Amino acid sequence: MKIDDIDVDSAINSVKELLKQESDLSPAFKSALEVLLVLVALLLNRLTLNSKNSSKPPSADPNRSKSSKKGKSERKPGGQKGHNGTRLEPVGDPDAVTELKIDRRTLPKGPEYREAGYETRQVIDVDIARFVTEYRAQVLEDDQGNRFVASFPDGVNRPVQYGLSLKANAVYMSQHQLIPYDRIRDHFQDQMHIPVSAGSVFRFNQEAYAGLESFEQWAKTELAGSDLLHADETGINIGGKRHWLHCASNSALTLFYPHVKRGTEAMDEMGILPFFQGTLCHDHWKPYYRYGCVHALCNAHHLRELERAWEQDHQQWAKEMQALLIEISQAVEDAGGRLPPDEAKRRRRRYRRLLKKAETECPPPDESQREGKRGRCKRSKARNLLERLRDYEQDVLRFMEAEGVPFTNNQGENDLRMTKVQQKISGCFRSVEGAKIFCRVRSYLSTCRKQGMTATQALTLLFEGKNPDFMQTPEA
Repeated sequence: MKIDDIDVDSAINSVKELLKQESDLSPAFKSALEVLLVLVALLLNRLTLNSKNSSKPPSADPNRSKSSKKGKSERKPGGQKGHNGTRLEPVGDPDAVTELKIDRRTLPKGPEYREAGYETRQVIDVDIARFVTEYRAQVLEDDQGNRFVASFPDGVNRPVQYGLSLKANAVYMSQHQLIPYDRIRDHFQDQMHIPVSAGSVFRFNQEAYAGLESFEQWAKTELAGSDLLHADETGINIGGKRHWLHCASNSALTLFYPHVKRGTEAMDEMGILPFFQGTLCHDHWKPYYRYGCVHALCNAHHLRELERAWEQDHQQWAKEMQALLIEISQAVEDAGGRLPPDEAKRRRRRYRRLLKKAETECPPPDESQREGKRGRCKRSKARNLLERLRDYEQDVLRFMEAEGVPFTNNQGENDLRMTKVQQKISGCFRSVEGAKIFCRVRSYLSTCRKQGMTATQALTLLFEGKNPDFMQTPEA
């Protein structure tokens, strides 16, 4: 490995050779120096980990360059020719029309002027304002003093209450834009002079959560019966304690689920994987293999691990395997999503030959050195990767022959991304209830977006008590 053009491995090896040559040093001092060299190597291995050779996010890369790798472009800044950018277009039905008349007294005297039409310009603006609807129910009284009151609309049951649009807007800002409750309160007070407490915003979210119970059950059924499923999980902080947020998704649906556990107990309780019979794409987290479905492994993880094995362990086979997987992925894309059988066989033979070569370069540990210890000998990271690629060959290469199976688990990871954004903003969830609200509402909003709906449309339907069209059961 190299740091600032310093060949660290060569430097460490040179120090080791010097230690061997120094006969005057005490054995204890030599041993201490050797331990320090090991610690230096371990720390440097961690230091050189980045988003390209591990699962660390790009934001964690040291001295991350913000400039483009492609160098300076010759194109002019802004939208390029033929690009349909975002721009203002005139509206056919303006909300207000103001006619501007010419003061004829300012015109030259003499000729007669006739009406020739109008030249139009539009100003698009927003009107952030409070809108109060007062319902006045007629009261009638007969001779005996009996009173009869006209019926109020459904849901209008208090002297003063918040409207559905306000609730939908508050939940939109909270769960879609991830704005903290206190700032939402300030927004309503400052912009519209509406007193909305942080507690009220929380109650709006509770109402949304309760209204989405049927959606969650529907999503579980749909995901469990789908042909392809992406699964992933990430750590979350709830009340200062470590929990896990599980995600099951595909191109059409998303479902998040919080749980104190990361493994099978949480997955079973989520209620999807025990019934799933399609292809499950994941990152080789072992509990996924307890389910009897077809498995496909994320090769984005393999590419990063192969990069680490090449950079830190100098494994030549890792560099070659990385190139081969990228080559196969491109070939699958060029072939329309699936390789012909003969070509797939040729690629698989190359894959196996490369793993056979890797056995020589990265052999297993010597089992004779176990000295009575139970369990298997510890493997290096490179060796563990080699054995996974060998033992799970079918799952690694499933994208090559099974149409619709992706090369990576990026769908699942992308669906989890906003969860990490929420954590960066808020730091943690204050309660399990808050985490459950976030998961269910975000599941709904993510699914609606995949179905072509905006978050505003989705939340408006929710508070109106209606299901989106994609949830409608087709008539038999």
